[in-house]
Amino acid sequence: MTLLMLRELDKVKKGLLELCAMVEDSVAKAIQSVERMDVELAREVIAGDDDIDAREVELDEECFKIIALYQPVAVDLRFLVAVMKFNNDLERIADLAANIAERAVALAEISGVAAAPFDFSEMAHKAQGMLKKSLDALVNLDVDTARRVICMDDEVDALHSNNFQLVKDEIRRRPEHIDALLQYVTVSRHVERIADLSTNIAEEVIYIVEGDIVRHCLP
Repeated sequence: MTLLMLRELDKVKKGLLELCAMVEDSVAKAIQSVERMDVELAREVIAGDDDIDAREVELDEECFKIIALYQPVAVDLRFLVAVMKFNNDLERIADLAANIAERAVALAEISGVAAAPFDFSEMAHKAQGMLKKSLDALVNLDVDTARRVICMDDEVDALHSNNFQLVKDEIRRRPEHIDALLQYVTVSRHVERIADLSTNIAEEVIYIVEGDIVRHCLP
């Protein structure tokens, strides 16, 4: 590996870590905006999404440049390919955080908004924990933590399925609150997708370290 290529790889790693921090912060604020019905915080998340999009494009360009100029092989090539996948997943998580924030704004604007018929904080904090662990696994190339993230995904999936049923039941009982209830079930779906994408990141960590393609948590 040449010194120039080593510097370029370090630049990519630094850029990825910065993007991780931005995305994690965006998700945390989006969750808080729903919990507090905080429109100002929600709008901060929405406004920040463009910066994350720009970082995602820059990081992809850096990876393509290294591949074109230095033609890396083996571990280095595998790392760059994985970074581009991480990059895409992180950008999609940020989009979901912005979508959650948009739902917080919509809920705040509904007169006499009903409370969620499910424990939003429980599900949101589980997904947020999965994201944190997946990013920790990425930073430390920690396969054990990555595997734990994969095994947590079923919990969030089950919560979302239960939330969907609770919302349907509440719509039948209180149809006058359908607008707010539909916003809540959309929020639940976005949180569930954040958990799915965190699982994708964990799977890519295992791929980088072990070269194994993992799609399911094995007993």
